[in-house]
Amino acid sequence: MYWRARMDGPDYPWGYRWRSSSAFVIFTCILALFTETFLYSFIVPIVSYMIEIRLHLAPSQTQIYTAALLATHGFFSILAPPIVAHFADKTSDRKIPLVVCLVFCTIGTFLVAFTPSVWALFLGRIIQSIASSASWIVAFSTLSDNIAPEHMGKAMGLAMSFVSTGIMSGPTVSGTLLELAGYWAAWAVPLTLLCMYLAARLVMLERPRVGKQKDRCTAQKQDRAPLLPSQPNTGDSQMTSSRGFYRIILSDGRAIVGLLNTLLFSAMLSAFDSTLPLHLRDVFNWGSLPAGLVFLTIQLPGPFLSPLVGWLRDRVGIRYPTTIGWIVVSLLLWTLTIPGQIGFEWASPDQLGKPMFVATTIGFGMTIPFVRGVALLQLMSESNPGVVREISAKNPSIFGSHGATSKVFSSVEIAFNVGTTIGPLIAGSLTEMLGFTYTNSILATIALGVGVFSFTFFDHKPSVGNEDDKDQV
Repeated sequence: MYWRARMDGPDYPWGYRWRSSSAFVIFTCILALFTETFLYSFIVPIVSYMIEIRLHLAPSQTQIYTAALLATHGFFSILAPPIVAHFADKTSDRKIPLVVCLVFCTIGTFLVAFTPSVWALFLGRIIQSIASSASWIVAFSTLSDNIAPEHMGKAMGLAMSFVSTGIMSGPTVSGTLLELAGYWAAWAVPLTLLCMYLAARLVMLERPRVGKQKDRCTAQKQDRAPLLPSQPNTGDSQMTSSRGFYRIILSDGRAIVGLLNTLLFSAMLSAFDSTLPLHLRDVFNWGSLPAGLVFLTIQLPGPFLSPLVGWLRDRVGIRYPTTIGWIVVSLLLWTLTIPGQIGFEWASPDQLGKPMFVATTIGFGMTIPFVRGVALLQLMSESNPGVVREISAKNPSIFGSHGATSKVFSSVEIAFNVGTTIGPLIAGSLTEMLGFTYTNSILATIALGVGVFSFTFFDHKPSVGNEDDKDQV
């Protein structure tokens, strides 16, 4: 075959050309991210079946166990990333950690699916949570290691579009398959995704990391160096400074606002899961199928628009796209409250209410690519410039010999998981106390505030030397 003739040989393994290509790396990492977020939300519509039918518990306990399962997942998703990132940054090989994460995630998924007992259900959810968080960090780190900096915006935009698609599509798929095909037919989907993910990761080949090349150069220099060093060893200082990563990052306003973007983005998506179905039932008398189609309108535009948004970010930076995105999101959140509201007879369910609501959700789906993935770019991009890269350029040893890539994604993972944990709790409580209209108005105000912070703190520095777009991501 072509790649065997050209790329295989004593120095290249079989299929090196396509196995190490940027396209295959992106596919593998996106599959990992989609699978993990899909698993997070997949359980929501079928947890009542698991508790009442498989565990034979009273229906009155369903709400308690459902909340406990979601809270357990959120807690360990917040707790695990710093520990995972600490060890991930100490290894130059991403393959073994990712495969280990996948194996544990599969074990946890089987425990959750079989639900032999309450303790096994919670244990499986805990294993799922920790493995998913670790897989998230390692997948993003792999993506960062293997994608050219000038194309990072497009790659991250595409990746985050599938992250949100996984969150939004999980409940739709599980609920539909449970109703139409049965319990195990529903679980066949995430288990198939895990198998595809494992196969792709075993096939994928990573390109040599810059850190490895530097280590080899350093070793060669040490072979020629005198036995007694002329300067004191800085290993201890590097280790100490590496421990201060989170303190350094959280003292920078740009990093805080970037993480705030991610937190609000995930909180909004998860809030929709807890508020939209009930609102659609109350206002339009829509059941699960029409509600699922509404969620589909939010999902569909992302994969198509994210590369375009990434292209725009690579050229003009993230300040203006993010600011405009949050302003539009704020307006759309407020617009969602109009259909069916008293005082807007023209937007009643019998007139323009239904098409107006659907058109607004489509607009929301077209806008969210502008506000997702911001934290990663603000921290890691070379063109904005990224906070971590800027700090590392001034002091290369400040984050240790292997850098802080995994710690960056750990920070983003924590912010994302905090959002998915508090989003349903806050939105659900506010909707119960104040109603859907006031809840969305509060979210719209917060979104507008984040837009102002983004304009104030983010840099506007377009990419340099990025005119040639003939190279693919």
